[in-house]
Amino acid sequence: MMVNGTGPVELSAMEPPPPPPPLLNGLHHDLLPTNGLLLNGPTADKPAGMEYSTGDRVKRKAKRLTKFLAKELVTETATVTNRQLKNSRKSRNGQGRGLPKKGGAGGKGTWGVYGSELRAEAALDYKDPNYDSESLDNGDIHLEAIIPELTDEELQKNVEEIVLEYFEHGDPNEVLAAIDEVPLGQRKAMVLVIAVEAAMDHKPSHREMTSQLISVLAEEFLEDNEVVKGFEKLLENLTETILDVPEAPTLLGNFIARAVADDCLLNTTVHGWKDKMISEQAKAAVHFAEVLLIDKVGVLRLNNVWGVGGGAQPVKALSRRIYMLLKEFLSSNDTMEAGRCLRELEVPHFHHELVYEAIVMALESMQESTEESICRLLKALFNTCIITPDQMQRGFFRVFEDLPDLCIDIPAAYTLVDRFVQRAQRHGVVGEDIVLQVPVRGRKRFVSEGDGGKVKDENIRA
Repeated sequence: MMVNGTGPVELSAMEPPPPPPPLLNGLHHDLLPTNGLLLNGPTADKPAGMEYSTGDRVKRKAKRLTKFLAKELVTETATVTNRQLKNSRKSRNGQGRGLPKKGGAGGKGTWGVYGSELRAEAALDYKDPNYDSESLDNGDIHLEAIIPELTDEELQKNVEEIVLEYFEHGDPNEVLAAIDEVPLGQRKAMVLVIAVEAAMDHKPSHREMTSQLISVLAEEFLEDNEVVKGFEKLLENLTETILDVPEAPTLLGNFIARAVADDCLLNTTVHGWKDKMISEQAKAAVHFAEVLLIDKVGVLRLNNVWGVGGGAQPVKALSRRIYMLLKEFLSSNDTMEAGRCLRELEVPHFHHELVYEAIVMALESMQESTEESICRLLKALFNTCIITPDQMQRGFFRVFEDLPDLCIDIPAAYTLVDRFVQRAQRHGVVGEDIVLQVPVRGRKRFVSEGDGGKVKDENIRA
């Protein structure tokens, strides 16, 4: 009991003081900041965790801590500011291993993934210290191949080589693939011009191949105006072409008519050229094409305007043409023309037919002058290698085999053949091996020379 001043006062039992607040990470709650104020500690009239103003009104403070504030309190060595935490590359959720994002390849100002300096795309960013503004890999500089334009002579040479190779293999697709590699520019029509001029110096089969090539070019490579431009250029060059190819106007007229039949040119375009052409050769070529195009039924036959050449011709047709060739030669005695006509047939495997027909024609004439002309023709064809030794020998052997049948129309066939072979040997057409193969007809025995016509028994038994 205590005495307070005037009298005794009975003291009631005092309440025990509240227990001290638990430790949070080693620190008491009274040391935690509350709106910028620090409490000195809990007391009997002012417990911890409360804020008091002038009027002693209690303001309760939330005891939840932010993770940034907790990290500041946990750090014992130094206080880390919020800005430093923001710029930190460590994981912010506390679950990472403390490695930089994306392996160091993400974010501004990073060095990139380890080993990225060895890759070509490592320095494509202009902010990269290794960036090269003159590098060809970063896309700032675009290079285009500068292909020099070909001169007229070089263009003529390159395209002509392609056309001559086409005459060997006959595949228009190969021509298109080869022409794509030639820098033609605005001179695509020159392909048609060069192809036609080259075909004029070759065989009819090559001209047929050229007409087919023109059809393919007009469909896949040339525009309509370029096809017209190409034929107009051919008509302009006709005065020079005729010096090398005398029949150039007729040949060009065939090409124009065939192009109309193949829908490469319009009929109205061909009719319009007649008034535009200045030279007489060009007018003749256009007129010849118009004549071929007058008959509508005849247009369907223009597919064979160059004839059917080579082994596609029937055997009877070839034999007939060879026979007419020999008749023309006996009339003109022109071995050059006969050789040209034989080459146009394009049947080198069938030249033995000419040898056979020539010998039979000489035997039927029974005249030494005709035999001399035929030997001269065979010699000319043999010396120019138009007829090979194999074909020459095969033609003679065919005559030898058919002598029994030839004797029906030519009784003296054996004698005439022997005389002709001797003459051919003197001209150097055949050798001794063929002369020895000439058959000799046996002489018929008469009754007065032998057995008197009696039939022998052994023949009957046989």
